[in-house]
Amino acid sequence: MRNTTSPTTGDEPKTGDDQDLGAAGSQLSTAPREDAPNLPALGVLGWVRWFWRQLTSMRVALLLLLLLSLGAIPGSLIPQTGVDAMKVAEFRKEHDVLSPLYDKLGLFHVYGSVWFSAIYILLFVSLIGCIVPRTWQFVGQLRGRPPGAPRRLTRLPAHTTWRTEAEPEQVRALALALLKKRRFRAHTVGDAVAAEKGYLREAGNLAFHIALIVLLVAFAWGQLFKYEGNKLILEGDGFANTLTQYDDFKSGNLFTQDDLAPFSFSLKDFEGTYETSGPNKGTPRTYQAKIVYSEGAYGKDRPATIKVNEPLDVDGSKVYLVSHGYAPVLTVRDPRGKVVMDHEATPLLPQDGNVTSSGAVTVRDGYRDAQGRRDQLGFSAVFVPTFAGEGQGTMFSQFPGLVNPRLALNAYHGDLGVDAGIPQSVYQLNTRKLTQFKKPDGAPFAQRLAIGETMTLPNGAGTVTFDGVKEWAGFQVTRQPAGGWALTGAVVAILGLAGSLFIQRRRVWVRAVRGADGATVVELAGLGRSESAKVPEELGQLADALYAKAPGAPETPDPAESPEPPDSRAVPAEGAEK
Repeated sequence: MRNTTSPTTGDEPKTGDDQDLGAAGSQLSTAPREDAPNLPALGVLGWVRWFWRQLTSMRVALLLLLLLSLGAIPGSLIPQTGVDAMKVAEFRKEHDVLSPLYDKLGLFHVYGSVWFSAIYILLFVSLIGCIVPRTWQFVGQLRGRPPGAPRRLTRLPAHTTWRTEAEPEQVRALALALLKKRRFRAHTVGDAVAAEKGYLREAGNLAFHIALIVLLVAFAWGQLFKYEGNKLILEGDGFANTLTQYDDFKSGNLFTQDDLAPFSFSLKDFEGTYETSGPNKGTPRTYQAKIVYSEGAYGKDRPATIKVNEPLDVDGSKVYLVSHGYAPVLTVRDPRGKVVMDHEATPLLPQDGNVTSSGAVTVRDGYRDAQGRRDQLGFSAVFVPTFAGEGQGTMFSQFPGLVNPRLALNAYHGDLGVDAGIPQSVYQLNTRKLTQFKKPDGAPFAQRLAIGETMTLPNGAGTVTFDGVKEWAGFQVTRQPAGGWALTGAVVAILGLAGSLFIQRRRVWVRAVRGADGATVVELAGLGRSESAKVPEELGQLADALYAKAPGAPETPDPAESPEPPDSRAVPAEGAEK
């Protein structure tokens, strides 16, 4: 009969048994053993070795990973120079006390700061120092064989035993075949069969750590060599991928101009349609830019359509469609009727979801006032693609499509400040040295125009004609090297972590020896890396399968418990014949 015992807690093993069980459970993990340093006798080399062991330990790696996560928090809460220099400048103006402190701590450029780089490098070194020895140890385990069975299998947490009439060699052969069939690595050692399963647990653990290194390298490579630029293009205009063509441009520390992919494209047409009714009125239905692009200096022109989340990919660089707006087309004449701005489109920036737009129109050269003196003109412009109608509200668009466009202009003259050499936004009018035109009653001069209408400036200063509207599209050109490696590392890290969490590494031993009564005594025992119900459960299944092939021997009857023979002198029951 089979006798299965549960884990015992009261019967403590002897010293020799402890050593035996320790050998049986050795190398179930590839984690390096940590020895306490002998502080009085360390010396310089000993301290270096101790520091290296601490740095490459798992707890320090987790601590560095936590510090890296905490260090990234300021980068998402505080404006960063490499992301938006304008916001950083505004933050400095609004926070006179915090800004110097943030500068000293490097919080305006967190990911390039010394302290963040130090954490990053230490984590990188810690992971490598942890993985290399574990990898070699794991390779050695794969090339080796499971250790032999302990002397007393009944000391293991899960075990079972029974007696059988089968020969010990026959039981061991059956056990070896059964374990190999269930994908155990098994071999015979002396009077027992040793088997092991669940190597993918350590493989998953190593894969997770290697994937973290790949992620760190990919992230660092991408940050050092990346670039990102924005460009606003009018319908009919083009763009070449050079630094001078961008409206704004950001790049990594190791980026060079040679890293720019050689390509160019022109915007042929922007197509945008919107819901005209219902709760989703104004929601884009079609939002795409039709372009013609070419690769290299002599590449052939190819048509393409760029949509939201469907960028154009050219030699590793991706061109995204990120914005859209309108550009009023104006013709400006001086007092003598000379054209100083000929059907020129000026992009205006959207201010709301219905593309109410604002900006500045400037006439820098060629204009002379009524007295023949050189002067400059500036117009503060507000444009709505769909005007509500006269007397039905202010200049706010009712719909993002071009249904009833209107352009409102406030006119100025004087010095635009563009010749001072000081950078300024082309979408804002610097009125510090400008004088606004006045009406005869002294009120500021402003006028609202429909397409085809002309505004006459006061005092014979000239005219402005609203000729029409062009559309523009905003594009973002990005290149993020090692993006594929980062994605691969993330996927492998998830799979490796899942394997290390859900796969149980365990060992099983089957001993078959001849007992004192001539029957074969079979012992099965299992040991797992961690306390898990899977080891006893799997051991029970193995025992059932082996017991079916080597069934238990019948119990020998005990003579002391044999029934007494019937008494020949018993009195017959009543009614029986004598």
